Amino acid sequence: MNEESTSGMASEGMPSRIKISASILAADFLHLEDQVAQALSGGSESIHADVMDGKFVANISIGPLIVEALAPMVHRAGALMDVHLMIEEPERFVPRFVLAGADIVTIHVEASKDVIGTLKAIRIHGARSGLSLRPKTPLLSIQAALPWADVVLVMSVEPGFGHQVFLPESLGRVHRIRELLDGLNSKAELEVDGGITVDNAAAIAEAGASVLVSGTSIFRSGTPVPDAVRGLREAAEKIPSRRI
Repeated sequence: MNEESTSGMASEGMPSRIKISASILAADFLHLEDQVAQALSGGSESIHADVMDGKFVANISIGPLIVEALAPMVHRAGALMDVHLMIEEPERFVPRFVLAGADIVTIHVEASKDVIGTLKAIRIHGARSGLSLRPKTPLLSIQAALPWADVVLVMSVEPGFGHQVFLPESLGRVHRIRELLDGLNSKAELEVDGGITVDNAAAIAEAGASVLVSGTSIFRSGTPVPDAVRGLREAAEKIPSRRI
C-alpha cells in the first residue's frame, strides 16, 4: 500500500470530516486523466473504480489497466485508489488489482466463495480490505466478516449502473452497520455508494457514513468538477454529525 496515500486517514479510524470518493463510472472517459485530476484538485480523498464483469452485475466496465494508469497520479495527490470488484469470484483478481495500484479492494459478500479468506488475502497482498453488499442482502450476511474488513461499502442503489436514485431505506442500513462496527470497536471506514447528492449527503453522514462515493454528482453536475467535490462535502457537513 502506498504510504503517502494513507496519510490522510485518521489515526483512530474515524475521520475529522466526511471524505469524498469520486467514482469514475460517471466520468468522461475520453478525458479521464483530466477528470480525475480535477476531482483530486477539489479534495477528493480517493478515486473509486467500479470493476464489473457482466455476470455479477449486468454491465461491463474496466480492468486492472485503467487502475494501473490512474494510480500514480492518485498517489502523487496523497489520495487512495479505491477498487470495487463487482465480479464473480473476486478472489481470483485480488493480486492483479493490488499490483496495479489499488489501496482498497472491496468485494461483495454475495460473490465470493470465501469472504473472510478473501478479505485476509487482500490485507496480505498489502491493500485495505473492503466488504460490500447489495441493497436487499440481509445485514446478517456480513456480520461474521466485519472484523476482517477495513472498509464496509453500503450500496444504496442496485449495483451495475450509475445515475440511479438513492434508496431511502439505505439510511437505516447505514445506521445499523455503524452500530455493528461501533460494537466491535472497529476502525473501518463506512462508505455509501449510489444516488448521493447535495440534497441527501447530510442525512447519509448523520446515519454514520464516513465516506461518500459519488459519480454523477461530481462529474455530471453541470458545475466544475473541483467545485462539485467541495459542494458535496459542504452539503454533507451542514448537519452536525457525531462522525465529523
